[in-house]
Amino acid sequence: MSDKDQNQGTWAEPSQFKVTGTSPAIQQPGPPVPYPVVPNKPKPRETEETVKLKESYNFFGPAAFCYAVFYTFCMFRNGSGVTYPFFVAGSLLLICLSLSKLGTTLKKGSGFYVTGMMLLGISTFLTDDQRIINFNKLGIFLLLMSLLLKQFFNTSGWNLGKYLGSIIQVVFMCIGEMPRPIQDGAVYQKNRREKKSRTAGYILIGLVVSVPLLLIVLALLASADVFFLEMTRKIFGSINLPNIANIIFRIGFMFFFSYMLTAYLCKKQIKEEVKDHRKGEPVIAITVTSMLTFVYLVFSVVQVAGLFLGQLKLPEGYTYAGYARQGFFQLLTVSILNLIIVLVCMCYFRSSKVLKAVLTVMSLCTFIMIASSAMRMIIYIRFYYLTFLRILVLWSLALLAVLFLGILANIYAEKFPLFRYSMTVVTVFYLALSFAHPDYIIARVNVANVETRQWWVDESVEPYHDFSYLSRLSADAAPVLVPYMESLGYDLEAFKSESALAYAKERRSSSEERYLIRHEKEDFGYWWMERLQDRTENFGVRTFNLSRYHAMQLLRSGGSL
Repeated sequence: MSDKDQNQGTWAEPSQFKVTGTSPAIQQPGPPVPYPVVPNKPKPRETEETVKLKESYNFFGPAAFCYAVFYTFCMFRNGSGVTYPFFVAGSLLLICLSLSKLGTTLKKGSGFYVTGMMLLGISTFLTDDQRIINFNKLGIFLLLMSLLLKQFFNTSGWNLGKYLGSIIQVVFMCIGEMPRPIQDGAVYQKNRREKKSRTAGYILIGLVVSVPLLLIVLALLASADVFFLEMTRKIFGSINLPNIANIIFRIGFMFFFSYMLTAYLCKKQIKEEVKDHRKGEPVIAITVTSMLTFVYLVFSVVQVAGLFLGQLKLPEGYTYAGYARQGFFQLLTVSILNLIIVLVCMCYFRSSKVLKAVLTVMSLCTFIMIASSAMRMIIYIRFYYLTFLRILVLWSLALLAVLFLGILANIYAEKFPLFRYSMTVVTVFYLALSFAHPDYIIARVNVANVETRQWWVDESVEPYHDFSYLSRLSADAAPVLVPYMESLGYDLEAFKSESALAYAKERRSSSEERYLIRHEKEDFGYWWMERLQDRTENFGVRTFNLSRYHAMQLLRSGGSL
């Protein structure tokens, strides 16, 4: 052994050592323990529509921004002006252009949704009734979402629950696509050629320089000419910080929402199939519905004998008005409950001839309840005249009756398109209500019964005297209210003043009380004019509304055109 070996020892591989004993400090090395390998989760495959959306960002990005600006122009402090139907038309145009860019067109049957949306948009421009306007906007939204779902999915077998669930899913799940407009734009910008990127940068620099320069020039020109100064004030006079913030928020919200909605629909994450839930034991449904139907049959006999044929006398202390008032809301509620019960039995229980027979009898009894509720409402109207709620109840009862016709057909014909039938019926019925201008009907009926009662009103009924309600009617009632106010000696010049109420108070002599009572015949009209003044404060080309314009013209012309 060499000196080196003696001093340093001999080196050996670790495997040559053999460890004995039980000492925990030294252990025999074993085979290497491999680390667990976690497989990479495959990314979900993008749909063809998503790929086209990203590749065509140069269309979808600017289109969403232009749509947001158009929406802000149409809707900024203007929920029912002449621009509203144009906004609806612009929304439909964007849908058509987007579908074309995605390689498809409107599917067959889309005309119903398009026509319904446009008619509701026109109705919004024609009325001043805020309740109708709100219902119109809700209807347009539901039709729009149904139209979009129809374009991206096969909805031929969908029912009401599937449609509503899908609409809710789209509205809330599209929030997860919020970064998409920025992400897709960044990827698209990165893939563009260098020349185009430089051009965009040059445009941005030009805008940064030109905006302050433009402000300086405008200030100099405005100080140089008084006419230009007045024009500048008219254009920019309404611009203030809250308005600017409102406009920026509207543009940003609609830009992101429209792009997010398109991005989520392109992913096609909604399951198209509708599961058959008719697995319940029909005996359960038969037991429940049979007990209810027996009660309904007894009730129907009482209604036919008492209300329709007049064979039963009212209990002591009851009047027909009180009898009617006590019943129509309850019967409307029971009718709606029956509608839900029948639909649940048809959707969640196996088919049975006995169950079909029971559901048929229940539906027929519901028709009697609907007729009873309608007759009670008519009796009540004979005593207390019209309001919007009473018209809405009669409308709802008529709608329920027609819907139950479709349910009866679906009980015996399972392939009957109940959802499409129901959507068509609801849309047509609501369009009729929207274009009917309920406030005009209310004013015409109630004002006609102020002095003398009509032939259909009981002689024991007092003439109409709820002028406080008349003062709250919309401009739709102007063709009736303005001539009536003129016949009462109202000073219609009050509408031209800054405040109709202040004008009327100033014209009263010092010995008279200087306040106006809303429920008085001589005062209600000034309250109505004051409300119309508020609704037409910013009346112009963009906010033009036909109903308000007609009311203004009637007041300015002395009640006649």
